[in-house]
Amino acid sequence: MVDDDPDLRRLLWYLLGATRGGETRARLIRELQARPGNINQLSKRLGLEYRSVQHHIEVLKKNSLVSTTGEHYGLTYFLHPWLEAHFQTFEDLCVKLKFNVAPSG
Repeated sequence: MVDDDPDLRRLLWYLLGATRGGETRARLIRELQARPGNINQLSKRLGLEYRSVQHHIEVLKKNSLVSTTGEHYGLTYFLHPWLEAHFQTFEDLCVKLKFNVAPSG
């Protein structure tokens, strides 16, 4: 396992713990870790509105926590390698925030 990354920890605290929508973003991260997908697939799997998923994914992408492949409606979202390498930091934070973010399925 890779050591803790303090920059990632601070970023996750801000995006998940200090802003509205943090738990939704945590659910999206967990879902992408289990199975990458496009906005429509993520929306259906999580039972969330398409526009809500689109907004939260853009926040995660802007902050280098998710990356993409493909284009247009085939655009598929994945966890960014930086987050994958330090996923335990995300897990620990979810426990501290008491988020229930088990993947769908």
